[in-house]
Amino acid sequence: MQYRGTFIQVDLQAIAENTAALKRSIMPVAHMMAVVKANAYGHGLIQVARTALENGADWLGVAIPEEGEALRQAGITAPILVLGGVNERGAEASVCFGLTQAVFDEERVRLLEDAAARQKRIAQVHLKCDTGMGRIGVRTEKELLAVLAAIRRSPHVRLTGAFTHFADADGEDDAYSLEQIRRFEAMKKLLPEGLLLHAAASAAGARYPQARYDMVREGISLYGCQPVKEAPTVRPALSWHTEVVFVKDLPAGEAVSYGCTFRADRAIRVATLPVGYGDGYHRALSGKAQVLIGGVRCPVIGRVCMDQIMADVTDVPHVRTGAPCVLLGKQGNEEITATQLAAWAGTISYEMLLAATARVPIHYITKAEDQGC
Repeated sequence: MQYRGTFIQVDLQAIAENTAALKRSIMPVAHMMAVVKANAYGHGLIQVARTALENGADWLGVAIPEEGEALRQAGITAPILVLGGVNERGAEASVCFGLTQAVFDEERVRLLEDAAARQKRIAQVHLKCDTGMGRIGVRTEKELLAVLAAIRRSPHVRLTGAFTHFADADGEDDAYSLEQIRRFEAMKKLLPEGLLLHAAASAAGARYPQARYDMVREGISLYGCQPVKEAPTVRPALSWHTEVVFVKDLPAGEAVSYGCTFRADRAIRVATLPVGYGDGYHRALSGKAQVLIGGVRCPVIGRVCMDQIMADVTDVPHVRTGAPCVLLGKQGNEEITATQLAAWAGTISYEMLLAATARVPIHYITKAEDQGC
């Protein structure tokens, strides 16, 4: 049951439109992966996965087997790639739920072979190549050939693809990304024929057509954030809402919130909002962020508390208890984007989309006209 007016709203029509636009932008590439890891970047794993698949996505990308398991239990049968590494339990799950698993060393191949043999199944795998990200993946010819040899020795493991990931595809200098493409091309020559090759995520897919190969992995663009200027126009799908619970007048010189970091330099009106860092509204936003009330940008004043924040509404006439407030998204002619919120917090848009905690419910809408103001 939900009682307070703090919630996330996800526009599934925006996800649908973004998916279709991204699929058109990469054609004639055969496949598009919708990356739905981390609860679909905070938008809802199952709902986003279904919407993306209905509008052009061919594959789904997750970070851990648990996410793939949840998709399978929801009845989703599309190919799912687990982008991260697994331990023994994770290998059992990847095989059990028919997930394609990233491999990058002989140990991962052995775990999957053992799991698949026990279950009398075939483990589908994609080989991860580290061309410069420095996380997981084979880096050298020797490492690559060792993993390929381990796969050949494993009758229950089938290599169906290979991929890499860019470290600086949204950076100003192309040099590092072009070097990663060169390295992947060199590794490609050592791979068997007929594999599904993929390298580009949202930014690289837009900037480097030569890196699209057989599939593009669309992540942040799917959710309405443009990672580079070359990317297709997309529409944000997530907004964050709350409401005014109290309005008070403060005289000049009065302090607001913990530590008395804010003192009014004039008589002001202050609105209290029922949201705080316990909901994922970062404490780093203290004294920097703005919220939208009555279609007006209102500064967040004082420190963000665990459950409440305060905003200066002096310039918003007739604010009353219950007035709707937007923390992220549009209201009237104003908009606070994930990128702007991230800049105030000193982080990136990805983290802002993921910020809301479990106590903030998600409301889904399917038509643009349902959004109201």
